[in-house]
Amino acid sequence: MDKQGSFKLIFLVMILSILIASLWDSVPIIKDSVHAILDPSAGLLLNWNITLGMTIIILIINLITTILQKYTTDQKTLKELKDEQKILQEEMKKYKENPSKIMELQKKQMEFLPKTMKLTMRPIIFTGVPFVLFFRWFMDYFALTPNFKFFGFLSWFWFYLIGSIIFSSILRKVFKVY
Repeated sequence: MDKQGSFKLIFLVMILSILIASLWDSVPIIKDSVHAILDPSAGLLLNWNITLGMTIIILIINLITTILQKYTTDQKTLKELKDEQKILQEEMKKYKENPSKIMELQKKQMEFLPKTMKLTMRPIIFTGVPFVLFFRWFMDYFALTPNFKFFGFLSWFWFYLIGSIIFSSILRKVFKVY
């Protein structure tokens, strides 16, 4: 498999992820297997210190995701596409008084979208199912402490999302992921 990605395989992984999420409660082996793995690892971290443990888990998930993104995508091509898009953005600023030229440049910019999307979606093949399993496990774990809020106001989902954005930004710069 090349680093260009395959929409068919990505679609298959997405369908599988949805299937697993929907069968979580009705097929006990899925739920029980995930709990057998994550309760003594991630659960131990959360039981030790819920805020620090969750922060460590978010960091680890983002580290793995960033490394996968770096080494399963064609970084050289992504950088070239990003550079070309920057050039187009600069040209669009020059021609902001010329709507027809801007439309032409926007059309060129839209041509990059499928290429970029195909390149950047490939890591989903490796992370789609584990992501769903982790999220379902988080839902079970935090259902046991339904009133818990990080910093007094954030649910586990929002804490994860904000932490993920922060760590992802940092790790992408450190690993030079495009």
